[in-house]
Amino acid sequence: MSHSPYPQWQPWQQGPGVPQPWAGQAGSPSMLASHADRERAIDVLRSGYGEGRLEKSEFDRRVARAYAARTVGELALLVADLPQGPVPHAPVPVGVPPAFLPLPPRTRTNGKAVAAAVCGGLCLFTAGLTGIPAIILGHSARSEIRRTGEEGDGFAIAGLVLGWLSTAGWVLLFMVSFMVAAASGG
Repeated sequence: MSHSPYPQWQPWQQGPGVPQPWAGQAGSPSMLASHADRERAIDVLRSGYGEGRLEKSEFDRRVARAYAARTVGELALLVADLPQGPVPHAPVPVGVPPAFLPLPPRTRTNGKAVAAAVCGGLCLFTAGLTGIPAIILGHSARSEIRRTGEEGDGFAIAGLVLGWLSTAGWVLLFMVSFMVAAASGG
């Protein structure tokens, strides 16, 4: 009876004496190792060394043996006591710095509130003629701001205060003038 150079088992067989493939590899431990097989084994060794599972001297010896290995089985023995790849760590939550977040949508400033503030500011230059429009626009703007949620309440109040001060100044001036005219008899 002649001895065959081929194994006496078939790939679909299982049991004792039947070689098992290296994790993730197709074929038997007696299969010749390729350059890619050696590099994968060395990557596992590097991960083990990087995680502190191997000392430098042991890592160097195993890498030298991996480059000298002829079969997949020899490579499997070199990495048998190491996890096949880096151990997964809990992901570190990465937040986006506020400088890179989009700006929140700005609400509009009420146009009547801006007009009330402008009219109130012009009261000084127009001898109070823009006081009454400032009051009307200020009240209207505050009403719209409460209803719509727009911005500009400060502008509306500024227009109201300046408008009322201007109007009160004119009323006071007329009253003083009337009193002076009545007192002088004329």
